[in-house]
Amino acid sequence: MITDGLSYPVSGDDGLKRLLIGSVLGFASVLVLPAFLLLGYSVRVLGDAAHGGTEPPAFDDWGEMFVTGLKATLVAVVYGLVPFGLVVLLAVTILSGAAVGGDAGGLLAGVGLLGVLLSVVASVLVYYLVPAALTNMAVDGQMGAAFDLGRLKRVLLSGDYLLAWLAPVALAVVLNVVTVILVATIVGALLVPIVQFYVQVAVLYMFGRAYGEVTGTAEGRQTPTGAGAGRDNSDTKLR
Repeated sequence: MITDGLSYPVSGDDGLKRLLIGSVLGFASVLVLPAFLLLGYSVRVLGDAAHGGTEPPAFDDWGEMFVTGLKATLVAVVYGLVPFGLVVLLAVTILSGAAVGGDAGGLLAGVGLLGVLLSVVASVLVYYLVPAALTNMAVDGQMGAAFDLGRLKRVLLSGDYLLAWLAPVALAVVLNVVTVILVATIVGALLVPIVQFYVQVAVLYMFGRAYGEVTGTAEGRQTPTGAGAGRDNSDTKLR
């Protein structure tokens, strides 16, 4: 899976073109709007990989891609509410403990530290869950599918998906080393967005492929629910 993932971003005749477009969008994401386009494309990659695609989808239908990016952002925000809420709660608790002082203050501070641990665990769980949720949304064609935990359970508990989740950790280490080397020179710094987009697509492919293998989507055994839902194997559209 890792080997296929590393070759996937530049597969096909337009591999370099896609890489350059994605890199530009990544560099321009500070302007916000390109970030939604890039996220919409990420969902498209997840869906196509789940269907057994062997090369990244094209950058086209920009309007649909933008709307998909907005939906994906909402999904991530909803799932992120739990760790965010815990962070706010622990901040308030620790500040209250400092203000109260004494034994009561120490108790509040202890509760706050426990909240820190819980928020870290919750954040890890969210990072583990969101890619599967977005892939489910891409395959099904409906935003509500991202919150269908019953369907997601099978994927989340699979070894293939766990491997796809762990792989980015190793890739992130390599990416950080490469980034440090590249930023040492002006020319190298210009290559950073390209490397980042390359790794991002490789990781998304691994998530999508793991989903497809676990659910049978890649072999066509799973049919998207809902009338007219989904794209075909090469172009999954969300409603």
